[in-house]
Amino acid sequence: MVTQTRVHLHTLVLLSFLVHLSQPVCVDLPSGTEAVLGRPMTLTCISCMKREEVKAKTRVDWYYMIKNDTKIPPTHMLKYENDEKVILDGPFKGRLKWKGSKDLQDISIEILNITYNDSGFYVCHVQREFDFNFFTHSVNIEKNITLKVNEKASDDPTALYSEIMMYVLLVFLTFWLLVEMVYCYRKISKSDEQAQDTAY
Repeated sequence: MVTQTRVHLHTLVLLSFLVHLSQPVCVDLPSGTEAVLGRPMTLTCISCMKREEVKAKTRVDWYYMIKNDTKIPPTHMLKYENDEKVILDGPFKGRLKWKGSKDLQDISIEILNITYNDSGFYVCHVQREFDFNFFTHSVNIEKNITLKVNEKASDDPTALYSEIMMYVLLVFLTFWLLVEMVYCYRKISKSDEQAQDTAY
């Protein structure tokens, strides 16, 4: 009875460790730069934070600028502040979707029904304010995306290969974790049985 309890306890600790390892990790990925006419397009903007910075006060602004035309001021597309997003008036009104995460590390947007006029420069501006005990610290991050609109999707085998490799790697890691769990479980059971035999 004591042996089974110890095995279950060790297994629970191991599972807790594996769950901790499987928690989501922020990875700064570049955005796609080619859109297809009439289809939705996600503009990826990732701004990772350290664990102690997650409670920062964050403001996000998205801007659009016409390509090769610096005379026209940038169009303010979207503002996100105090858990509230505001899609501003302009050519993107009714075609924007917020794709960001709750912790505001992923602050991406999606443009619906892409047109040729959507080609140009997009700016993702992030302002974070960290309130420490004795002072307040602000950080500004800006990411630029150049978007090109094509009539048809271009054949890119690299994206397909990358997706296949990602799934293969996930399957391999899952299988490896299961093997490790079984191995540890059997090793703990065997050591407890030996300890019990020695006690008798």
